[in-house]
Amino acid sequence: MDTADSPTKTQDSDDENYNLLCQAHEQFNNCEYDRCLELLQQLETKGESSALILRHNRAVVNYYKSGCVKHQTLLQELEQLPDAKPAPGEPNGGISLKHAGSAITVARYNKAVIYYHRHMYGTALERLAPLVARLEALEKQMAALVATLQLQLLLATNQLNRAEAFLDYLQYKLNLVASAPSPSPSGSPDEATTTAAAAAAAASASGSGAAASTGVATATPALENSVTRVAGESGSSLQLLQLLTHVLNRKPVVITEDGTPQFAALKAQQYYIMKDFQMAAKQLMRINDECTQAGTVTPQLSTCIANNMGVIHLRVRHYAIAAKFFQNALRFDQQLAANLRQSTLQTMSSASSCEIMYNLGIAMLHLRRPKEAFHCLLVPVKQYHSNPRLWFRMAEACIMEHEAQKLLGKERHTIENVMNSLGSKPYGAHSTAVPEPTLEFAALCLRSALTLTLQYKANFFMASSPEESLDQKDSAQQLWSQQQDNNFCNPSKPISLESLENMLAAIYAAHSFVSLRLGDHVTALEMAKQLLQSERLSDAHKLLGHMYAGEALMMLDRSGEARDHLEPTFVTTLNALDLETRDWQLKSLDAAQNVVRYNLAVALALQNDFQAAKSLLLTLTHPIVSKKALILHRYIELKISTSSTLS
Repeated sequence: MDTADSPTKTQDSDDENYNLLCQAHEQFNNCEYDRCLELLQQLETKGESSALILRHNRAVVNYYKSGCVKHQTLLQELEQLPDAKPAPGEPNGGISLKHAGSAITVARYNKAVIYYHRHMYGTALERLAPLVARLEALEKQMAALVATLQLQLLLATNQLNRAEAFLDYLQYKLNLVASAPSPSPSGSPDEATTTAAAAAAAASASGSGAAASTGVATATPALENSVTRVAGESGSSLQLLQLLTHVLNRKPVVITEDGTPQFAALKAQQYYIMKDFQMAAKQLMRINDECTQAGTVTPQLSTCIANNMGVIHLRVRHYAIAAKFFQNALRFDQQLAANLRQSTLQTMSSASSCEIMYNLGIAMLHLRRPKEAFHCLLVPVKQYHSNPRLWFRMAEACIMEHEAQKLLGKERHTIENVMNSLGSKPYGAHSTAVPEPTLEFAALCLRSALTLTLQYKANFFMASSPEESLDQKDSAQQLWSQQQDNNFCNPSKPISLESLENMLAAIYAAHSFVSLRLGDHVTALEMAKQLLQSERLSDAHKLLGHMYAGEALMMLDRSGEARDHLEPTFVTTLNALDLETRDWQLKSLDAAQNVVRYNLAVALALQNDFQAAKSLLLTLTHPIVSKKALILHRYIELKISTSSTLS
């Protein structure tokens, strides 16, 4: 068992207590927990009654005695311990303030470990912050454990810049890690995006270990972050996390495999970052084959491999294969999550159903199975409710489901209904509080996505220039905590400003569309105008902005203003490639021209300029509008004949 402080004698009169201490320490290492508790009880009856250290020890020993499953009870007992040293005037049972402080350190570390395994990363970071703040004052082994957990938490929350700065602090200030091996300049990896799935290299592969902080009265067993058991020693674990940090930050590093699945999976992650998806898939399959032959396959490993294989296939647009891998990953994960209340912390930490359901929902969206996608995305939104991209994906599923039902003929509207429904709302009322794939719920999702995105854009952090970074290298090592990451879309990677603006434009477009369908034409017009004012607006979104603004103005009986948005001349300035590469029906400039001209014909008809509308309809030749153009032509002929009869 690793120790933060070894058992020592402080006075000659402590011999008997010291012997009991050593015996308790030995019994704990031998997994004789009942005997260890008896010795702790003897220490307490002999007057060695430090409420802090003995309470902590009993709690941890009882936790191990339960088979490491009663972590909720352990957490409750740890939370009841004081977070500060006793004052000099307070009784502490013969335990020096130094030893009391050591016990507080281990207790705080244990609480952070429990929260980490329960996926409560924010709370774990808060609990660990006081220890990280005085990392230099901690004993080296304890400092290594705290640093390992801190780095693991930063990676788990996608704070990649801060993790890299923290690594520099550990390397140059504390000398806890060595420099990572770098390849030759010709071997530098290309710039690429990283997967939203958790890498197998970061997954735990063993049960909870034990560390100890030992005072005069008793041994103080403590939970150890399971990652430190993956590589055996905390130094090796830090090396693994160091390489993972560099890989996720797209830094060129050499990964030398040591025969363990952790380093092999890290190599697969590096292949993925470099966009060598074939090699990444081969690496994962090699891990699976080797572990199968060795008989070391676990549900954790199977879940991780299946999920990452799905991410790879999703990246190369093999959506059906990706969905199959995600479904397999869910099946493996269900074996882990069958009874979390009676599971070990390590098993709880390995459960990743939220992230897998997120991935499966995206695959289902690409497969145009919106109802399944919606129900998949409902799971992660409960945990990642501050993710605007997730809310937007749910809105997309609602819109896609609505359009699919419309194509099935469940909602039919004639051209007369459309022309005369200026103030009507064509759809039945649904409660937006009920999570169903409806347009009403889509509007709620889009409002959430828009609010979050605007807030994140206002707080977006722009990294300093490389020159400034070089000039401030020394200060940055000391002020690593001031580094910021734009990790607004957890569990996905940090987002760039360009991606944030593209997402904002997509939200505006979808919000305008949904508002038009729901009859909220004022909101539709407002969203369309915001879309047209967006920065870095793509040609496809520019087209949609003018179309939605024109339709909203027509519905508001402002046809004259609508004509300004529906002039076909602006279509000639659009990039045809931007239209052709989109997953929609407008695959060419000709199709876009025909759609805009048709909508302009509708605006002219609303202004009773029937001859101009008829002339425009004669120019429509694309199949995308041919049927609607024929109906509108008959409507105009009917209006003209009716007017002639009346006159």
